[in-house]
Amino acid sequence: MVGRITPEFKAQLLDRTDIVEVVGLRVPLKKTGAEFAACCPFHNEKTPSFTVSPGKQFYHCFGCGAHGNAIDFLVEFDRLSFPEAVEELAQRAGMPLPEADGAPQGPDPKPLYELLARAAEHYQRALREHPEREAAVAYLKRRGLSGEVVTRYGLGLAPSGWGFLLEGLGKTAEQRERLLTTGLLSERDGRRYDRFRGRVMFPIRDRRGRVVGFGGRVLDDGEPKYLNSPETPVFVKGRELYGLYESQQALRRPPRLLLVEGYMDVIALAQFGIDYAVAALGTAATPEHIKRLLRGAPELVFCFDGDNAGRAAAWKALKTALPLATGQQPMRFLFLPEGEDPDTLVRKEGKDAFEARLAEAKLLSVFLFEHAAGRHSSATPEGRAGLTDEVQGLLGTMPAGSYREQLAAELARRTGRPAGPRRAAPRPRTPARAQPRTAAMTPLRRAIALLLDAPERAALVAEQPADWRELSRPGIRLLAEMVDIASAYPSITTAGLAERWRGTEDEHAVRKLSDAGLIALIPEDGRGAELIGIIGRLNQEVAAQRRAAEIERRWRARNADADDGGAAE
Repeated sequence: MVGRITPEFKAQLLDRTDIVEVVGLRVPLKKTGAEFAACCPFHNEKTPSFTVSPGKQFYHCFGCGAHGNAIDFLVEFDRLSFPEAVEELAQRAGMPLPEADGAPQGPDPKPLYELLARAAEHYQRALREHPEREAAVAYLKRRGLSGEVVTRYGLGLAPSGWGFLLEGLGKTAEQRERLLTTGLLSERDGRRYDRFRGRVMFPIRDRRGRVVGFGGRVLDDGEPKYLNSPETPVFVKGRELYGLYESQQALRRPPRLLLVEGYMDVIALAQFGIDYAVAALGTAATPEHIKRLLRGAPELVFCFDGDNAGRAAAWKALKTALPLATGQQPMRFLFLPEGEDPDTLVRKEGKDAFEARLAEAKLLSVFLFEHAAGRHSSATPEGRAGLTDEVQGLLGTMPAGSYREQLAAELARRTGRPAGPRRAAPRPRTPARAQPRTAAMTPLRRAIALLLDAPERAALVAEQPADWRELSRPGIRLLAEMVDIASAYPSITTAGLAERWRGTEDEHAVRKLSDAGLIALIPEDGRGAELIGIIGRLNQEVAAQRRAAEIERRWRARNADADDGGAAE
């Protein structure tokens, strides 16, 4: 368990991280003067407007407004969580992560990842070289898989013997223990042997591309047909999705993500150019699965067989999805013709016809009422009451907001019962990147933006009178804290300074004001003077307030003296 990531740790981490290297490993950068440029990886463009500044350790796109430090880039580009991004950079920088106070520390997972990667290489080599390869290759050809897609997904072969991996990767007691920990070995009556035998192997990768487990498809008539790795310290089935890493590598901005049932469905769809399919790993979709999918694309489509079992599975998925349904991202349900799965259907119809089905898939709201109505007759009071009770119970699991209210209104329309008082729908929050950059750019906000642009300008502020700190205006506290931190750490970068406010109530304001586009119209050589001028005007405002207060004090004193004189007479 990782301990609390302190501002000091983040500052040290960013100080040891070169954002040019981090971005350059993922985006081809071209040096332009003191900065590096590229076409933005976060939106489509032909003319580069994406810049990376080594001095600020910051990236910024003048086209879409994307900006941030190395941590932000990994969160956005690699779609990592904040702790995962910090862990990734810490490993690159050779910094140990802070430990949780009093928490027992588990074994280092790095050797497990390395072992799983070597196992994947062993299986892939066996598919090329082992005497049993012919049966596996024949199976893959029967399934219509090309050599290119087999290589892309890293498919391999686990030969039928009991000790292929045990003998190849388990030469020491420590190695054998790790093979057992990763689920590559099984143990019975004190005897250890390969878990996967006589199977085509599908490596399962996490979002960072690390192999965390395997799925194996038997080559004969044995059971089970598919066998997955057990859960291990690095593999949790309810969290991982097969094909998600490959999808993210193929498409930076997929139009949707399609959740299907099996490995072969994912691979067959990818072979036909549908690179946004993923599969759960022998389990129904979990809330964590759905959260990850909604973070990865603007739309999510669940795919099921059209029979009763498929619709029952879809209903279960709908109930899992409802607590995450806000209406901002469509969730749809695709039901396939009887006897078909995505693998067979895309081979019959082709990409265009299959994607046309996706576009016509049932919206969550449609499937919700369609399925519920099929369970309760609307022709009787009892049926309408049952429909009302069931759907209202489901709506109660949803986030409050206009989408839930609209579904409640639709329920009332269908049953003839009043929907109850409706609250005003909350105004949708405009994403930071879509907001006009010139909106409400007050002098105080401009001062903060200028300081974020070049933290060394804090020295200019420190040379001026500090009367401005007395102002009670919103933003003064933030500016004062920023000046103090930048003064205490003279070498701090834009990235390090902005990072101090992650997770605080001012995070959104700091992120917004760190947008380089806000001060793009101020000449570089005039920005220091602009900041001094703003501080001067704030000091003048304090002086004016003091004068007004003094005039008020004297006026009250004169009135008090006059009152005392009148009383004496």
